[in-house]
Amino acid sequence: MSGPLATGIPHELPAGPFGKIEITGILSGIGLFNNNPVVHGDEGHVDLSNAQIFIQKTSGWFQFFLQGGAYNLPVVGNNVPFLKTTDTVKGLYGPFPVGYAKLVKGNFNVEVGSLPTLIGDEYTFTFQNMNIERGLLWGQEPAISRGIQLNDTWKKLTLSFSWNDGFYSDRYTSLSGLLTYAFNSANSLTFAAGGNAGSTYVRIGPAAGATPSYQNNEQVYNLIYTYTKGSLTISPYYQYTVVKSDPKYSASPFFLPPTGAHTNGGALLANYNFKHGFSLAARPEYIKSNGSVATNEANLLGYGPGTGAFSFTVTPTWVKDAFFLRGDISIVHLTNFVAGSDIGFGIGHGNTNQARGAIEAGFMF
Repeated sequence: MSGPLATGIPHELPAGPFGKIEITGILSGIGLFNNNPVVHGDEGHVDLSNAQIFIQKTSGWFQFFLQGGAYNLPVVGNNVPFLKTTDTVKGLYGPFPVGYAKLVKGNFNVEVGSLPTLIGDEYTFTFQNMNIERGLLWGQEPAISRGIQLNDTWKKLTLSFSWNDGFYSDRYTSLSGLLTYAFNSANSLTFAAGGNAGSTYVRIGPAAGATPSYQNNEQVYNLIYTYTKGSLTISPYYQYTVVKSDPKYSASPFFLPPTGAHTNGGALLANYNFKHGFSLAARPEYIKSNGSVATNEANLLGYGPGTGAFSFTVTPTWVKDAFFLRGDISIVHLTNFVAGSDIGFGIGHGNTNQARGAIEAGFMF
């Protein structure tokens, strides 16, 4: 969790041969309101954002983590209708999105199961991040992958390597890695990279929404700097992704253009904690894809080949004991947009701007 939220004090329970296990959880609701909806009646929604329980064992040579329940994953700049929480769980990672066993030996450990990604600077679920909604760069990154991950720490260096199924594709041909150097307690630099080492794979059926065809075959690179001292956290990061051309795309059930593409993007994540439980987070970001409508490159951003997008999100938060209340105010503006060809906001997809407000409230126990 990047803050400003934090889980409650764990409830410890005896678990026989496992020793003690710790249980925490979250229950929260969300309201979303935006202009330029893509379908009539999509201007606003109220839904459950989290109803999850976390069970973990954090001591000894054998450890584990289990996460279960309902969740919603709102993202800024959506040019598709709102997805209800029940449909999110059914169409993405199911009611048990994360769960893994962990074998520990000193500073080295091995994790096996359904794992959070090593890629990017934002996490999957709303409560884990500075902002309620995920950003534009997050849309190019895997969120949860199934596989095996090795982790080690040596002095100021942390290394992780994973063999997994990428964008939850159920095909274990993806590799990812992370290298973090902590200069001191306040400053660190991270390089993360991942990609599919296998052939093109298009998933249909259950959980197909978690496996975008192009991104599941991409290479992605992140450079992330993090400064944390006192009440201030600042984390700028750069992202580059590339999807190679492949004739198999056009032979897929979706008849996608076979020409690949790449994106360049950057974001700044910042949060400051004031007194009496108040904090303020901000996230400016920009991402640009190459190509054009005429050359018909892959539509990596969802707005059309060659388009770009700028977004700015600000999130005030108030925390009192287990209760939290926070709100997002965001604006997204599309660049290099070709009216009539590209896919924007609003009825008919012809608008280049979308403003949104979001409110989330709940308890972390």
